[in-house]
Amino acid sequence: MVSSVDNINAADNTPVIKRVATASAIGTAAEYYDFFAYGTAAVLFFGHLFFPSTDPLISTLAAFATYAVGFLARPLGGIVFGHIGDKVGRKKALVITILIVGLGTFCIGLLPTYEKIGIWAPVLLILIRVLQGFGVGGEQAGAVLMTAEYSMPARRGYFASWVQIGAPTGFLLPMALFAILNMTLSAEAMMDYGWRIPFLLSALLVIVGLFIRLRIDESPVFAQIRETKTAESRPVIEVLRDYPGIVVKGVCAKLIEACTFAMFTVIVLAYGKANNLSANYLMDAMIVAVLLEIFAIPAMGALSDRIGRKPVYITGAVLQIIAIIPFFMAINQDSFWLTQLAMILVITFGHSMCYAPQASWFPELFPTHIRCSGIALIWQLGSLIGSGVLGLVAVKILQATGGHYYGMAGYVIVLGVISVVGLIAMPETAPRKLKREYQQWGGH
Repeated sequence: MVSSVDNINAADNTPVIKRVATASAIGTAAEYYDFFAYGTAAVLFFGHLFFPSTDPLISTLAAFATYAVGFLARPLGGIVFGHIGDKVGRKKALVITILIVGLGTFCIGLLPTYEKIGIWAPVLLILIRVLQGFGVGGEQAGAVLMTAEYSMPARRGYFASWVQIGAPTGFLLPMALFAILNMTLSAEAMMDYGWRIPFLLSALLVIVGLFIRLRIDESPVFAQIRETKTAESRPVIEVLRDYPGIVVKGVCAKLIEACTFAMFTVIVLAYGKANNLSANYLMDAMIVAVLLEIFAIPAMGALSDRIGRKPVYITGAVLQIIAIIPFFMAINQDSFWLTQLAMILVITFGHSMCYAPQASWFPELFPTHIRCSGIALIWQLGSLIGSGVLGLVAVKILQATGGHYYGMAGYVIVLGVISVVGLIAMPETAPRKLKREYQQWGGH
């Protein structure tokens, strides 16, 4: 173990922790709102509107490539905002990132299409995606870190996991909006202007998130090191110099979680489209599974406090590997109830068991003065490889396999095995688990 968030002497100030967790979760929701609004629109609309082609699959491929472009800028954003978070403060970094991500999402809703301005339409879309990726690169690390540093060690897994609720919330909001719009508007109206509405409404989420974030204080641990002038002048350099093994293992651990959530909530729509599966069955089933995950995430976070981060995370990773082929076999039946059970298994249980412990585990791996940079590197490199590359190759894999699932399943299995190896090599950091082990070995 490298650190346990410096054994923070955090008092049990639950109201403050809840306010910080809420502020962080809303920012995460804004991030994932863009992620899923764009992913859904890429499958349903953007291929035709921004990348017109005589082959619909080619249009979808181009739209997904743009979806993946945002991930390319994430590591750079992680480095820049990790540096800001470690040098200037967690709060300042979070305020800047939510503005970048939110304004980018809003601007997508204003973009003219290919029919209006030709090649400049996809060019502008790509530029906005790069800018968003840059902002997102610093968002997640700062959000989980702020909450983790406020939380008392014994319950850090539970409270830090609240931030992760932002992901399913950010998924449900645009999905619900698209579903309502599809029911109330004609297909022509959706293609004309309806698709813009979820992007424009993102401004409301940003305003609320910004208001709450501006009202919270700086992380008490960072405030302490700033007062004692122990902040690192080059935090990213120190992370890479002194903790390369932790970064590599952390990136490996991140792969399966980043890959599968994108697979089961975005890529699966392209798979369903290629295999003439009911889009309504897929979307309805994933909405229910993600809604249940909102409750599963804090439960898994609390479980990681009791039995350790590693057992919970490894169980989730193994479950994803084992379940991937049965998942595709189930949804291929085009039955709502089989699809629903499959989605609950992989999302509600499998993903939450990987996602919840990250918020406390990754911060506990690094000392305070370089923690934001360390988390950002793990989070964004893992997301780039796990989700970004998948976004680039997913539709191509479907093309190469004639729409069969074995290419997609193989992709998940390979990343899953790499993640399990990385997870086994990582140190346990849960304070209660470490205390029990210490006592068992005769400690006092």
